[in-house]
Amino acid sequence: MADCIFCKIATKQLPTDLIYEDEHAVVFKDIRPKADTHLLIVSKQHIPSLAHASADQGPLLSHLLLLLPKIAQQVGLKEGFRTILNTGKGGGQEIDHIHFHLLSGHLHSM
Repeated sequence: MADCIFCKIATKQLPTDLIYEDEHAVVFKDIRPKADTHLLIVSKQHIPSLAHASADQGPLLSHLLLLLPKIAQQVGLKEGFRTILNTGKGGGQEIDHIHFHLLSGHLHSM
């Protein structure tokens, strides 16, 4: 999607310090962190939200979900982490592109 900020990050049209990248996803720090560690796991495929996902996207969604503990281990989160997937404006989703939040440490005001 041409005007989607996460699509632009995933295709490197906008610069960011990637923590991880593979053929399906990119991971980077949230620019407005809500915890000491706050990373975004973003699909390279544009899916507006979980409510818009289809069964054929199941393998991609599984990949994103299973990527969370791998990234947590990579960044040294030994005591655990919190995972958030906001869906729709009413669910707190601010960017219309599916993404997981990975948080750990002291939570800042949400």
